[in-house]
Amino acid sequence: MSDLHLHIVSFDIPYPANYGGVIDVFFKAKFLAEKGVKVHLHCFEYGRKQHKTLEKLFFKVHFYERDISKKQVFKSIPYIVSSRISEKMVNVLLQDDYPILMEGLHTSALLNNERLKGRKRIVRAHNIEHEYYEHLAKAESDLFKRYYYSNEASKLKRYEKVLHKADYILAISENDRNYFAKHYDHVELIPAFHPFKEIHSKTGKGKYVLYHGNLSVAENINAVNFLLENVFNQLDIPFIVAGLNPGKQIKSAVNKLSNVQLISNPDDLHLQELIENAHINISITAQKTGLKLKLLNNLYNGRFCLVNDKMLSGSLLDELCVIANNEATIKRKIKSLFRKDFKENLIQERYQILGNMYNNGHNVDHLIRLLT
Repeated sequence: MSDLHLHIVSFDIPYPANYGGVIDVFFKAKFLAEKGVKVHLHCFEYGRKQHKTLEKLFFKVHFYERDISKKQVFKSIPYIVSSRISEKMVNVLLQDDYPILMEGLHTSALLNNERLKGRKRIVRAHNIEHEYYEHLAKAESDLFKRYYYSNEASKLKRYEKVLHKADYILAISENDRNYFAKHYDHVELIPAFHPFKEIHSKTGKGKYVLYHGNLSVAENINAVNFLLENVFNQLDIPFIVAGLNPGKQIKSAVNKLSNVQLISNPDDLHLQELIENAHINISITAQKTGLKLKLLNNLYNGRFCLVNDKMLSGSLLDELCVIANNEATIKRKIKSLFRKDFKENLIQERYQILGNMYNNGHNVDHLIRLLT
């Protein structure tokens, strides 16, 4: 593999790998490098700092400023794309003829660049982006943001046709694969790359239910509010909500219920302990998009995993989860799970299914075959 070079164009600096999209980018690049691929990593910068770790892991690392000026909003192509066009990067890419892996539709403007014609160009689809932005618009209460998301969704829908120019589209879930395969050729399913090597789920019982997520994101705020207002207001089972940057509204809603505790900004170690020691990790979403990496975290590290069907969204993990889609069923399932021990046979089932579908080693080999 020593002679295989690959340019990976990331929509953000993928370290620390602490949110959905960058987790897939970082671990994909890391496993490729461990297999001997010389990774040339290109990162757009906005808010996250350059990190020496990346230079230690990868063959070359380049940083470019993302142009987040207002003028990008008024262009006909989506803002997430127009703000990540860099002539400086194109000049670097033109210095060789190595394959290019574009992370997300965000970085796919390179497909329209005539000077890169004839290069092997692959796009990792992290989502069906226009659907994702339509969901963001529905979840948003701020009128200006709702207009922006809705406008971006219609631009993304028109722009997506650029994917016809890609040699391969790498879908992240079965759901996404089915969508892209209807519209484009050369679609491959490569599930999300992730940091989990072993299953650390404990047998027996925990004492609480845990919800974790970024608590400044509208989708997660809505999920927590739903659970507080419709589920845990009528249960005497302890409920812990943990995550980044909770706002005043969540703090005040939590304070009204004596069985609920809020843990703001736990560090990684604390969060992992909370996941491992919970009896149930609950994850619900109104968005049937992408793959939620917190679902993998819960399955590799927690006991019972309670979800709604939108959370599963083509992940092929239905057998490993308990599914409930409305407040009455969620309450009923929580009560019945609290009467059960989490047993060894459930851990073995996880080894089998996760080891087959979400095996980083198999998935990186699949990607290398496409590159060569």
